[in-house]
Amino acid sequence: MKVYLKKNIKNRVKNGHPWIYENEIEHIDGTPQNGEVVSVFNHEKHFVGKGYINFNSKIRVRILTRLNEEIDKSFFEKRIKEALFRRNPKEKSFRIIFSEADNLPGIIADKFGDYIVIEINTLGMEKFKNEILDILINTFSPKGIFEKSESTSRVKEGLQKHVGWIYKSGPELIPYKVNDILFFADTLGQKTGAFLDQRFNALSLKNYSKDAICLDAFCYTGNFGMHMLKFGAKHVTFLDYSERAIEVVNITAKKNNFKNYDTIIGNAFDILKSYDNNSKIFDIISIDPPAFAKNANSKANAKRGYKEINLRAMKILKNNGLLATSSCTQVITEEDFKNIIFSAAVDAGKLARVLFRGDQPYDHPYVLNILETKYLKFLLLQLENMKGV
Repeated sequence: MKVYLKKNIKNRVKNGHPWIYENEIEHIDGTPQNGEVVSVFNHEKHFVGKGYINFNSKIRVRILTRLNEEIDKSFFEKRIKEALFRRNPKEKSFRIIFSEADNLPGIIADKFGDYIVIEINTLGMEKFKNEILDILINTFSPKGIFEKSESTSRVKEGLQKHVGWIYKSGPELIPYKVNDILFFADTLGQKTGAFLDQRFNALSLKNYSKDAICLDAFCYTGNFGMHMLKFGAKHVTFLDYSERAIEVVNITAKKNNFKNYDTIIGNAFDILKSYDNNSKIFDIISIDPPAFAKNANSKANAKRGYKEINLRAMKILKNNGLLATSSCTQVITEEDFKNIIFSAAVDAGKLARVLFRGDQPYDHPYVLNILETKYLKFLLLQLENMKGV
């Protein structure tokens, strides 16, 4: 089947972006089925690439390759081999496949120690699930593979949600180690169960955590707080709205023999506001919230949310305290984020000194041609009072 694009297609497609929207298509030869692989041509009938089509999606075609090659098991073997070349083979826990960033739109696969968790979000990739599973099994010999395909985009693609073990079996909480700390990926939790993208950014706290009083807000399963405890923190407070997340935090702390901590279940905005702003409580605060915006229409609200939560954190930091602050909202750019933090610091009467600027790790690569693959921003700041103490 052949798909022909309109004459005035955007440079985004010409320059390597894999998404082709409905309004960019001039006509289609034949009647392809949803999820079927099609060949894409420009208006001059020059070959553009091959991808899978879905009439249920506004993203009508997602390009898999710019070469005129067969899309079969050997194709996916090549793609996964290419992805692994970009990874560190010495690590036991990392993201194997990062969707568009690894030329495999619609699938994410995370390796947690001896187990793998996959998330499939598109019909086109669903049709190749068995081939991909075979490759993952042959490559890694995992003890089990868990599928956690429950995103809203999957429903839009005409697929039912699917959560469960699809190869052998394993525990509800999957153990894995990062930076010599035992963590757990929660099969009942968010996304693939744990977030691997901040494991290097957390190391930036190593030289500052000893004897510190710390807060890990939006902690989920406790990445930053566990690192601070590992690095010698005097006390860490874990804060999250999810009872389940705090349950996992308690299990994780116990397994690592960490004792000097407490937990709070609640809304981080409300909890931070409830502290007496005249009492500077914490030496270090980590803020790692979920995405405050999914699209450009909610960008303004996201900016307000980021400023407010960072301002509240700054107000309860001791003089020269540290703020480890993050944004995983793709529509908020690095420049946006820096400006938001600057504005919050000015309102708090603080001088914001950048000690470390973090990014996505190599197993979460971003492609300059595909803006959507760049999402994570991280800053470690020292906040100095501009007036008084």
